[in-house]
Amino acid sequence: MRAEHKPLGAGHGTFDLIDRESFFEELRLGKSTVLLDIGCGRGDYTIALAELIGPEGRVYALDAWREGLAQVRKRASIRGLKNIETVRADVNKRIPLEDGTIDVCLMATVLHDLLREGTGEVALRETARVLKPGARLAIVEFKKVEVGPGPPQQVRLSEEETEAVVTPYGFKKEQVSELGAYHYLFVASMPR
Repeated sequence: MRAEHKPLGAGHGTFDLIDRESFFEELRLGKSTVLLDIGCGRGDYTIALAELIGPEGRVYALDAWREGLAQVRKRASIRGLKNIETVRADVNKRIPLEDGTIDVCLMATVLHDLLREGTGEVALRETARVLKPGARLAIVEFKKVEVGPGPPQQVRLSEEETEAVVTPYGFKKEQVSELGAYHYLFVASMPR
């Protein structure tokens, strides 16, 4: 049996490094939120957000990494979470969800990897396609500093670089929040 190719960054979770209280507060998720976690990995954000949203909402955990999605399913089962659906897909090709069905899309330390692999054009265009009018894109990224965990400084995105990358796809910056010493949360919305 051939070993599976792990996508760039797969398995390197950052959920334990962020200020979770600020993260949850800034996302302002309702109980019926439909959320897409792009590049969910082993599901640290997915599981926490599914618990926060509750059974009335839904979380799509999307990744190309089969082993990571298996871990999401196992962890969801252990916690009795029935509001998570795993989706195996390459976001650089297509997101296999209907147009305008998502309230919030999360890219947690994923955007810099998408840009390292190419332009991120397909992933951002697909993200815009699946979001409802007025929906939000939440991006957790490493601060562009030399210290701390994460990729090399030249790979990291400043808040201004993140805004410049997403704006051409119709996203409008709403806010930027600190998530601790090494991360920030960039939230943008789609026009209504």
